Amino acid sequence: MVTGDPALEGMGPDGAEPQTPEEPKAIEGRSLRQIAVSRLKRDKATLAAMTVAGLFVLTAILAPILVKLKILDPLTNHQDLINADSSPKGSWGGMSAEHWLGVVPGSGTDTLSRLLYGITFSVVVGLCATLVAVIIGLVVGLASGFAGGKVDFLGTRLIDLVLCFPQTLMLLALSGTFIARIKSMGVSDDNVAAGIYVILVLGLFGWPTFARIIRGQVMTLRNREFVEAARSLGATNKRVYFTELLPNLWAPILVYATLLFPAFVSAEAALSYLTVGIKAPTPTLGNIITDSVNYLNQDPLYFFAPVFTIAALVLSFNLVGDGLRDALDPRADRH
Repeated sequence: MVTGDPALEGMGPDGAEPQTPEEPKAIEGRSLRQIAVSRLKRDKATLAAMTVAGLFVLTAILAPILVKLKILDPLTNHQDLINADSSPKGSWGGMSAEHWLGVVPGSGTDTLSRLLYGITFSVVVGLCATLVAVIIGLVVGLASGFAGGKVDFLGTRLIDLVLCFPQTLMLLALSGTFIARIKSMGVSDDNVAAGIYVILVLGLFGWPTFARIIRGQVMTLRNREFVEAARSLGATNKRVYFTELLPNLWAPILVYATLLFPAFVSAEAALSYLTVGIKAPTPTLGNIITDSVNYLNQDPLYFFAPVFTIAALVLSFNLVGDGLRDALDPRADRH
């Protein structure tokens, strides 16, 4: 039978349109970074912690600017806001439209301004100490793990030696001598010298655990094919360190730094309570808590405000570190 209808040509026996086979979709591989970002996007707790941690960092950056613009005033005393017994006038520590968290007992300075400005100095101390610890730990861990032999023996013994020292006792005993030595080197400000001392001590005693982690990672990587290929092509140790090994160590570096930083912020607060570190009137979270202990009965808000602030800061960065550790673990299977 001849239909002669071109519209019917190419149709199936039942008059339906023929189905053309779909082209298979190309399979796209994902890098470790893409996998980590995908996991982080599904981790609501880590995203919330990152937001809080980011707000603390932003506060640390903006607070000195706001002080210069006279928006924050952490140093001016207001004796007219203080009672004869050194307690703030009014309820809740003297809270008002001008002083949202009240005023400091005894001096009348704005509590919120000192708290926000104190975050800056605590973050700076913690960040600088973290950098010192990470740099030293990275150098020792890289050298020990890659070179092996005598270098590894000396590196591990150095780690064990540093871990043997009582950090807090040495910091207290040597504070006066070393702060005086720092001042003799041209640092005239007592608080700057004390801050440098705390940073150096925390950093110099905080690197051994990180060095062990890096050493273990390097010992695993040094026998991988890409390292062997680079060495067979005549690559120098410097090239192997910076081109082959370091790019594969950024994950443990990032994770450990986010866990070490809040530990150093807490250590700064503890050292301030032990009278080592930056002194008032320059505020840090540590010396604010130390001062607030004297007025706990008169003004509980003055004590709990910095305590909850430092707790939120430490908790947020710890959660970020935990989330990054899980997201960057290639063996993790999180859905």
